[in-house]
Amino acid sequence: MTVLLVANDGGHIMQLHTLRPRLDVEDVVWVTPRTPQTESLLAGEVVHWTEPCPPRDPAAVMHNAARCRVLFEQYAVTLVVSTGAALALAVLPQARMRNIETVYIESATRYDAPSLSGRMLAMMPGVRTFSQSTALHTRRWTYLASPWELYESVQQAPRPVSRMVVSLGTQEGYGFRRLVERLVPLVPAGTEVLWQTGATDVSGLGIDARPSVPSAEMAAAIAEADVVVAHAGTGIALMALENGTFPVLVPRRARHGEHVDDHQLTIALELSLRDLCVSRDADSLKLSDLEHAAARRVVKSATASVLDLVPRPRRTVAGPVPAPVG
Repeated sequence: MTVLLVANDGGHIMQLHTLRPRLDVEDVVWVTPRTPQTESLLAGEVVHWTEPCPPRDPAAVMHNAARCRVLFEQYAVTLVVSTGAALALAVLPQARMRNIETVYIESATRYDAPSLSGRMLAMMPGVRTFSQSTALHTRRWTYLASPWELYESVQQAPRPVSRMVVSLGTQEGYGFRRLVERLVPLVPAGTEVLWQTGATDVSGLGIDARPSVPSAEMAAAIAEADVVVAHAGTGIALMALENGTFPVLVPRRARHGEHVDDHQLTIALELSLRDLCVSRDADSLKLSDLEHAAARRVVKSATASVLDLVPRPRRTVAGPVPAPVG
């Protein structure tokens, strides 16, 4: 009996990968686009690679739906779980057509309103819809768990900043040069920095930048870093917390053309209120923010509960055998 775990790359796959130990599933096939991140993150797993599935691209949804149809012929699928986004529209409806249990978990970036993919799937009969925010708990959406509830920060002795990781994500079409320009002069002399800059133009800034970094390499670098500075995406935030680092999160802003909307403000605020990050606008970032983050670490709870996505079968309790009549 096979469970399909479906997610776009980036923060979506990172959320599902972090949730996976709490889903109590074993025979798993991952369904995701092939990228350096997903290849590294899912090394050793069974994966069905799809084509990229950008937001609001019906052609990509239809193309991936055709590519994923074979999954229901190759495997005895009993459950499909997705954390979005558009790729869920290519797979989950096919599962429901076959009367397979289907679950959509809205991204943690969607604090009080679902995504377009979420709204469409919530209208489909039989799709169970969960949120990762208590603010999104409505007739159609049931609060499941927050990805941030497993972590807490602790104070440690101040230390110099000698190793840094800077991650701007890999989403195409949106640069974040404003952060890099602010950060370059703040980096202490002699500091070793891994710059992962995605689509950002960093020409003339004098840094050795890489557009993307495999997930395993990024996680190892974060675990050894004194400071992580990143855009406020759920994927990199989760990776920082998973590896014990108290990150400095800098939200991209729509008014500067850095993202489609300002949902990263919500993510950074949520983690800041939980004392799990330093949240700063790019224009107000200071060296003291880096030093403050270096003096904290993050620990993870070892007692995460299993999440019930579908109703468990009722157990039949044997009662006394009635005495024969006559």
